Amino acid sequence: MKAERFLDTNIVVYATSKDPSDASKKETSLTLMREPGIGLSAQVVQEFFHVATRKDRLGISFEAAEKVVACLHMFPILPITYTLVHQAIKTSKLYQIGYFDAAIIEAARQLGCSVVYSEDLNHGQDYGGIKVVNPFA
Repeated sequence: MKAERFLDTNIVVYATSKDPSDASKKETSLTLMREPGIGLSAQVVQEFFHVATRKDRLGISFEAAEKVVACLHMFPILPITYTLVHQAIKTSKLYQIGYFDAAIIEAARQLGCSVVYSEDLNHGQDYGGIKVVNPFA
């Protein structure tokens, strides 16, 4: 299972948002999701479903979120494993970032990605060969 670029949760959320204030980010996110070589992790899929079904402003029903999750299987999705957790703990400590952000970085690394598209991590930051790009910057 390999990918070149990794999508953080917010990209998938924006791609499905029905909130008019997200229109520009939605288009950017949809463009990214259409690129070849995109990968995700089980964490991203879980977080997407959680956010999509909890934030009313997004206008995403439970059923619609469930359908999106079903469609995400088209991407390589890295499972949560002991190795991922262990490496994320090390990355969290090394870079002084939260565990879940570190798990995103390590999932990208394990998929072979060199780029993580994220609005949450520091734009331009390099985490040992994984560069963060904020596509909305």
